[in-house]
Amino acid sequence: MLGNDNPIASVPGEILPRHEFYSYEAKYLDENGAVLEIPAKLSSETLERIRQLAIRTFTVLCCEGMARIDFFLRNSDEIIVNEINTIPGFTRISMYPKLWEATGISYSELIDRLIQLAIERFEREKRLKTDRT
Repeated sequence: MLGNDNPIASVPGEILPRHEFYSYEAKYLDENGAVLEIPAKLSSETLERIRQLAIRTFTVLCCEGMARIDFFLRNSDEIIVNEINTIPGFTRISMYPKLWEATGISYSELIDRLIQLAIERFEREKRLKTDRT
């Protein structure tokens, strides 16, 4: 997810663990611990449903800036929100920037957009008035 008032969702991706369980070791230590499938190999309808649910989740929770929303897909059609990560990994090999690159936003452009979103939020909050009477 990316945005403040009008957030957008990247293409959905899928983590395919190469271990029985997607452990800390598989995630961070074993470079072959998982395959990132970007975009996920799902029908275009399912991909769009996931994107729309991600936008709705981000908006309902009043999130701003960035987040990665994780889902479970059950029986090929039931989409379940698992968690929202408001500080996702942000290295060049992390899932978050890879999803945006597949969506058409480069790593450097993503950083620029996040800076602009932070400035936008700062300017909006600076205009708020507090009355301490």
